[in-house]
Amino acid sequence: MGQVLINGLYSGVQYALIALGLTLIFSLMNVMNFAHGQLYVLGGFVTYYVYGVLGLPFVVALLAAGITLAVVGLLFDILFFRKVLARSARDESTMLLATGTALLLDSLFIIFFGEKHRGVPTVISGVMRISNNIFLPYSRVLIIIISVAVIVFFILFMKYTRCGRGLRAMAQDREAAKLMGVNVDRYSMFGWALAAMLAGLAGAMLVSVSGVNSGLGTWLSIKAFIMVMIGGAGVISGAIIGGLMLGILESFGSSFLPGNQYLAIFIALIIFLAIRPRGLLGRQ
Repeated sequence: MGQVLINGLYSGVQYALIALGLTLIFSLMNVMNFAHGQLYVLGGFVTYYVYGVLGLPFVVALLAAGITLAVVGLLFDILFFRKVLARSARDESTMLLATGTALLLDSLFIIFFGEKHRGVPTVISGVMRISNNIFLPYSRVLIIIISVAVIVFFILFMKYTRCGRGLRAMAQDREAAKLMGVNVDRYSMFGWALAAMLAGLAGAMLVSVSGVNSGLGTWLSIKAFIMVMIGGAGVISGAIIGGLMLGILESFGSSFLPGNQYLAIFIALIIFLAIRPRGLLGRQ
């Protein structure tokens, strides 16, 4: 039981990074980015080539994935979503654009990276023995530490920095923030870059354990939406809770309902949303 819980927490902190980026974009732009899982996959491929192929240090690969995905996030905003939002007030427009972007990235991944599953060498070898029946590889310990550090940094950044306060003001009321002097276009670009960077870092870390392939994006986007629905759309703390809960549910499901864990998760999610459609911490 203890090993199952440890495995769930390990997956949960990674999922929380993915959910944070998705809920940030939803809060700022009211856009459900269906391509968020594809950003995770791109971060994994960047890490594979920088760390696995070129042999550069893992820290360099993390930085490369973060910077690359931040640039991709900027391009998403400048080339796609800003133009559509300026011309259409319908939510369906951004949903179709996000879906099309996800399909485009999936096709590009297959063209450039192929369908082969890629893995990288273990960052740190060895296993930590927590108790008689609980073990945790040192590579996973490192990833947990980095993930928690990124989450804490993100929370502090959003709470105490001028840029973070501007992003939170936009999330609460975009028009009011604009009237108070917030440059909404600039902060929107930064929000997209930050959200994509979080997804890329999550992909960069998980590729060192589970590998990456071109077909993971859609399934990871579905998982990200599950996390957001559990915690509450647009709520940062809800995204973290949703990520941790999904990781734990996956781990317990894999142990006690092998092969049927996602059937049980989706049934539980339907019941949960019927009782509390806004999620645990969602706003009216």
